[in-house]
Amino acid sequence: MASRRKFLTQLTAATGAFTFSPLTNKAFASEAEQRLHYFQSLNDADAMQDEDFWGWIKEQFTVSPNLLNLNNGGVSPQPKVVQDAHIRFYQFSNEAPSYYMWRTLDEGREGLRGKLAELAGCNAEELAINRNATEGLNTVIFGLNLKAGDEVVLTKQDYPNMINAWKQREKRDGIKLVWLNLNLPEENEDVIVQQFVNAFTSKTKIVHVTHLINWTGQYLPIKKIADEAHKRGIEVIGDGAHSFAHTEFKIPELGCDYFATSLHKWLCAPFGSGLLWIKKEKIKNIWALLSNDKPDGDDIRKFETLGTRSFASEMAIGNAVDFHNVMGSKRKEERLRYLTDYWTSKVSDLKRVSFLQPKTKHLFCALANIAVEGMKPADFASMLHSKYKIHAVAIDWENIHGTRITPHVYTSTKDLDRLVKAVREIAV
Repeated sequence: MASRRKFLTQLTAATGAFTFSPLTNKAFASEAEQRLHYFQSLNDADAMQDEDFWGWIKEQFTVSPNLLNLNNGGVSPQPKVVQDAHIRFYQFSNEAPSYYMWRTLDEGREGLRGKLAELAGCNAEELAINRNATEGLNTVIFGLNLKAGDEVVLTKQDYPNMINAWKQREKRDGIKLVWLNLNLPEENEDVIVQQFVNAFTSKTKIVHVTHLINWTGQYLPIKKIADEAHKRGIEVIGDGAHSFAHTEFKIPELGCDYFATSLHKWLCAPFGSGLLWIKKEKIKNIWALLSNDKPDGDDIRKFETLGTRSFASEMAIGNAVDFHNVMGSKRKEERLRYLTDYWTSKVSDLKRVSFLQPKTKHLFCALANIAVEGMKPADFASMLHSKYKIHAVAIDWENIHGTRITPHVYTSTKDLDRLVKAVREIAV
């Protein structure tokens, strides 16, 4: 009983702003605090390039020393502090699953909700914890009260799971999908905004905007699009699968009515973790995908009726937030963009090489896409892997053809020198 009380005390404490110590060894917690204070003492320019600090960040991951993973846009590894918390919560659950999961860990969700809300800059009563962006966005897509003839504006560059969800609503309910085909990269935000505006009609009810296009790394001007949509009484769904914890922003600032993201990407939370944000006054308008006793109620928790879930992975999200906060959202963003600039600048002189991400600073960050003239994306990605043991992903989607390169905070400049060497040898 004493050990159980201690664990409950630790669980409660672990919902604070920066609290590694309850679920982490004291040596790591102490060093993390020291690194945080040191990092905060640096100016922005030095912080972005301080290889000692970022080398320490790299040491916290258990990534392969042989295979260079540059597909963090798919799913990111977790630092050891998150893995350890996940394992400990998992072992704790197995001592008496129905008791410790439902009566102990389930009680930790409210503290975690508050912690995520602080990071997201939103009201905790607007945030539901779920498994990924696909689940969150499907909840909204299938929960909206739409009827035959209602129009939804979206793009061919949106994520396939979302496209398929909208096609199912089209097939089932007779709504009309209005497609945009974006020509990327695009440096002029107003050009993109105007494409959306031109597609709006008196029948448009929803505009679906992917905040960060996963194929190319292009940020769309979601706030400008939302402002134009709201002028016309159109609601806005934001797909933030790749943007949250990647660049610095607060969800309400985007102007969306609905927003969902995956936390196992740029936050480095356990696999299968995500969040759904809905503007408070809109919650009652969305039917719960997995229903509870009040599927049309105004409590955000109605979207968390998932049955038995992985409580261990859910609770370990808090440690991912703590690890993120050691770096801070702004400086993490700057480091990620620095890494992209670092490797792209070293191969931009090659005549066969072109890039599919924008050049304008606020329109790109860690995601980049490289095309090599005369090579299919799959062949280029295959050569990176077979000869250089670099893992990247080939993109052949609509009018986008290239290989996506996505470093993360644990990626060093030395790692990227390896990529540069490979590109220069392949694309000579």
